[in-house]
Amino acid sequence: MSEGSKGSSLAFGQVVIGPPGSGKTTYCHGMQEFMGRIGRKVTVVNLDPANEAMPYQCAVDIAELITLPDVMENLKLGPNGGLIYCMEYLEANFDWLQEKLAAFRGHYYLFDCPGQVELYTHHDALKNVFAQLAKWNFRLAAVHLVDSHYCTDPGKFISVLCTSLSTMLHVELPHVNILSKMDLIEQYGKLAFNLDYYTEVLDLSYLVDHLASDPFFRNYRRLNEKLVEVIEDYSLVSFVPLNVQDKESMRQVMQAVDKANGYSFGDQEHRSLEALMSAAVGADFHFTSTLAVQEKYVQSQDRAVEEEMMDL
Repeated sequence: MSEGSKGSSLAFGQVVIGPPGSGKTTYCHGMQEFMGRIGRKVTVVNLDPANEAMPYQCAVDIAELITLPDVMENLKLGPNGGLIYCMEYLEANFDWLQEKLAAFRGHYYLFDCPGQVELYTHHDALKNVFAQLAKWNFRLAAVHLVDSHYCTDPGKFISVLCTSLSTMLHVELPHVNILSKMDLIEQYGKLAFNLDYYTEVLDLSYLVDHLASDPFFRNYRRLNEKLVEVIEDYSLVSFVPLNVQDKESMRQVMQAVDKANGYSFGDQEHRSLEALMSAAVGADFHFTSTLAVQEKYVQSQDRAVEEEMMDL
């Protein structure tokens, strides 16, 4: 993978980013298993120096180069400053990363990245790492995970949209935004609108009106209107719902990412995928699509209302 070599073969993969607790490591584990079952050779690269408990098979680990606890102890830095230092150290040691990745030619790569939001919105170290990978003929898509519980709070959802847009513009990679943990959305509370409103990021004026009904946010209506205008003017942000436990959900996410980074799988992989999906026929999958999620969510809400009426 010599730099600028036009003759070297292309390598495809995903950089998995998102805030802490959004499910990045779980996603890498689930996607590694899912792709492995359809015959895709997957290499997981851990770029999070604070990631100590990894459920997946890690082929390349940044801990061999640098760890966050060591940086915090030796340089007397906090966790945020320490993570930034680690990423800058990785940027300064591209040769280490290149040597490690060269051992897995022909594989599909999953890069498990740190959870510090600043690294994706305005700091350049990880952005430069991704740019260097592109020079080594890597074709990458950014998979940005966001916890679906933000949908239950209109104010937080607007904040998530702003963060997602800022990340898309800064990272400069083909982007797939993911609403993770869809299997837990019923536990988070009631949604103000149907789920497709959040995944497709439809007319956000309804969200501003909903916020205006809250006395606290009423004073910030004009600010929210301007934030919404920025999001809608770019018209870039949308989400794919994900339940890692559901094969159909994983297939939809995988195909969205394959489209984003240009990966085209062969006939053998296609047949393996069809066999895997046909094995799921008749199984009890509640979250095979956005509509299925919404129907289940609405039904649970209806049952709750019926129980309240019976108590009265």
